[in-house]
Amino acid sequence: MWMTLWNLFIAFGRATMLGYGGGPSIIPLYQNEVVRMGWMSPEEFGNALAFGNALPGPIATKLAAYIGFKIAGWAGACVALAAVVMPTALLMIALVGVMVKLQNNAVIRGMIKGVQPVIFVMMAMLAYDFAKYAFKPSEGIISFMPFLLGAGYFIMVQYLNINAAWGIVASLIIGAIFFSR
Repeated sequence: MWMTLWNLFIAFGRATMLGYGGGPSIIPLYQNEVVRMGWMSPEEFGNALAFGNALPGPIATKLAAYIGFKIAGWAGACVALAAVVMPTALLMIALVGVMVKLQNNAVIRGMIKGVQPVIFVMMAMLAYDFAKYAFKPSEGIISFMPFLLGAGYFIMVQYLNINAAWGIVASLIIGAIFFSR
């Protein structure tokens, strides 16, 4: 059990420390760690990601807690959560003074500009991988319902300026009606 907890801490700590750009950009790194360790299949991870995104709060902590709990119960959830929060919080506290002094440094600004395309590609790769599960045709009356849900949500939020939470609630209800067996 101790080795499992240690592996959870290392996996989530490593992914968190290598991630740049916040929770969504860390997700591909989490997926890599979790699948590589054999804790979940890519499809299981995709389902956890979908469920986590339907709940309020930061996705990185929700995924870590869920996966940690799945692997090692409450102790696993606590360890995975600590691995996500603790290193970056301590690093931010330690570096806040340096960051304030270097915020206008051309080299630092250049580094940030240089990493932005990489973050975009990481998120695009995650979206591509996730689309395989999210838009899998459903069986039954309306086989293209996943696509309709995605397109409807996009239009609702992007063009009609409806709060994203309403789209999530609607998709949960529609999912319960059309996808439950």
